[in-house]
Amino acid sequence: MPYRAPADDIRFILDKVVPVAPLSATDRFAEATPDLIDAMLVEGARLCDEVLAPLQRAGDTDPPRLEDGVLRSTAGFAGAYAKIAEGGWIGTAAPVDYGGMGLPQTLNMALQDMMSGACLALQLNPMLTQGQIEALEHHASDALRDLYLPKLISGEWSGTMNLTEPQAGSDVGALRTRAEPLGDGTHAITGQKIFISWGDCDFVGNVCHLVLARLPDAPAGTRGISLFMVPKFLPDADGNPGAANSLGVVSLEHKLGLHGSPTCVMAFEGAVGWLVGEPNKGMAAMFTMMNNARLGVGVQGIGVAEAACQKAAEYARDRVQMGPILGHPDVRRMLATMRAEIFAARAIALSCAVALDMARATGGSDWADRAAFLTPIAKAYGTDTGIRVAEAGVQVHGGMGFIEETGAAQYYRDVRVTAIYEGTNGIQAMDLVGRKMADGGDMALRLLEEVQSGAEAARGASPDLAEAVWSAAETLRETTEWLLAQEPRDRFAGAVPYLRAFALVLGARFHLVAWAEGGARRALAEVFIRRILPQHTACLAEAREGAAGLYALSDEDLVAG
Repeated sequence: MPYRAPADDIRFILDKVVPVAPLSATDRFAEATPDLIDAMLVEGARLCDEVLAPLQRAGDTDPPRLEDGVLRSTAGFAGAYAKIAEGGWIGTAAPVDYGGMGLPQTLNMALQDMMSGACLALQLNPMLTQGQIEALEHHASDALRDLYLPKLISGEWSGTMNLTEPQAGSDVGALRTRAEPLGDGTHAITGQKIFISWGDCDFVGNVCHLVLARLPDAPAGTRGISLFMVPKFLPDADGNPGAANSLGVVSLEHKLGLHGSPTCVMAFEGAVGWLVGEPNKGMAAMFTMMNNARLGVGVQGIGVAEAACQKAAEYARDRVQMGPILGHPDVRRMLATMRAEIFAARAIALSCAVALDMARATGGSDWADRAAFLTPIAKAYGTDTGIRVAEAGVQVHGGMGFIEETGAAQYYRDVRVTAIYEGTNGIQAMDLVGRKMADGGDMALRLLEEVQSGAEAARGASPDLAEAVWSAAETLRETTEWLLAQEPRDRFAGAVPYLRAFALVLGARFHLVAWAEGGARRALAEVFIRRILPQHTACLAEAREGAAGLYALSDEDLVAG
């Protein structure tokens, strides 16, 4: 049974659980009617099922190659990308003035969910381009926007972001790439970048790199970083790709998974670049792209989880060991847990997307604050769910899961990096308990109030489930207040389990809403609330341990064992 894009599940969430209807009531998204959203989900699902999903294994077994400095992508990727571009899918949420559809990011995230499950390695290419589109829209000059946005939105050109260097990973302020003014408004960019996804591509006319670099005499650290547009080919007077720029792919990284997506070591040797935004303000511009990508990466985890779960369920149905293994209690436990966490993660991600869209449509700071708070949760919980589900999928397959030909292991290998790139999940958790609680925990406590109000409203129909959700939110509120009184190191030591606890409570809230719709939704909600939600107790116990016990071990103890 091939992959089936989960359009029905997404449609249910957008209709009943995280309603998208308020978006169409705004002037900005008035065209995003239920009929339009439904039609795009149907067409997007068809693209995923018929065009992208058949390439999933090919990307793993026939990865891109670097031949005499020329990148050769996986056979079939070029044709599939052309279908994505021709359908206008890259510009779903892009500005209308430059050729985009101007539709909600919520719909775009739903489509990216399906594309990620179909073929994550290829989906990563347009996702990065979408992030670059947003960064240019908000920070580039009119001239740069006019030149680059139409071609990026149409899919003629693709976009990347170049942050990481061998000595500068999460510590971006340590980067050494230089930008020397050339006297004509351009700059010579010199340096090396690593881990650049789709740093080259043989099925677009130009690859457009957003590169972080330092101007002469720039302040130290992140305050002295600027952002530059550095294209593979220099646009000519008509805006078409002209002479080759002084940059290239040094090598391709040998990776655990995601083989179909070339991860490049890039060398810039006096390459011509144009400043994006203000000098020394590059991090603000790059964070626009990164925040877009963080939600997108969370959605990638959810998409892969969906595909891994489908494959495991199919195998369990067909595999006979003392009867079909689908009937074995532990196999059913794994599959039910997988399905319940996917639903929770998907609802959290879509609720974050709705908040982003409402902020854009209304200008309301409350919506923007909500989106900012939910982003690290959506990224970390979405990718952790992808990893857990893909790992469980291997287990459902038993010994065959360890055999590459089944394809079960590929999902785990492919999704594992999502917890690392665009800010590790540990960084997401520290962001949650740090900057996102700089408001004194106001947004966190408001969200918990909403959870408890929803639970109160559900007491009449399902008193035991409602009580479980209400009590979990109350315990989380108490731990939130405790965290707010701690020093940063103690907050950070418990940040990861705290984030998971918050995600479990939010997921339980959405499952409780789905429970009211009856049918199989009730059974799945009970699995989550009765079997998974109780894990929040252990998470919060760890979160409240602080940092002392971790630092009681010396560095030598940790290194030597």
